[in-house]
Amino acid sequence: MYCPFCKNEDTRVVDSRVFDDGQGIRRRRSCNECGRRFTTVESAVMAVVKRNGVTEPFSREKVVKGVRRACQGRDVAEDDLHKLAQQVEETIRAMGVAEVPANEVGLAILGPLRDLDEVAYLRFASVYQSFSSIEDFEAAIRDLRTRAAAADPTDAA
Repeated sequence: MYCPFCKNEDTRVVDSRVFDDGQGIRRRRSCNECGRRFTTVESAVMAVVKRNGVTEPFSREKVVKGVRRACQGRDVAEDDLHKLAQQVEETIRAMGVAEVPANEVGLAILGPLRDLDEVAYLRFASVYQSFSSIEDFEAAIRDLRTRAAAADPTDAA
C-alpha cells in the first residue's frame, strides 16, 4: 500500500477493525517515511454475471431498488427492504463462489420477498419468471395458498 501523501510503499498497519457485519476490514496505517497516518478499507468483492455475460459487483442497493419497485403502493418499510437485501447478500455469499449468475440473485430474492409481502412477491415473480399468461399467476397464487395452509394447519376451512 502506497502512502497517499508521499507515495512511499513502506507503510505499516497500526490498527484493524471489522465493519459491515464482518464483510470488510478498516485498517489504520502509518507511513514509515513521512509518519502520516491514513485509513484503508478492504472488502471481498462478489461479482454478478448478467445474462449477456457482463460481470458487475454485487450491489445491495440494486436489490433494494428492484424490490422497492415490486413493493410500490404496499405498506413495506424501507428498513425491511434493506434487511431483505442483507439476507440476499448473505445467501449469495454462503454459496462460497466469487461470481454468481444473476438468476441466482433473483432466486435469492424470491423467498424473503414472499415472506415480506405476497403481492410484491407476485409482482416481482411475474417479471423475474416472465409470466406470460393468467395461468402463470394462478399457479403462483396456488403455491402461495398451499404454503399458507401448510404453515397454518388450523386454517383448514
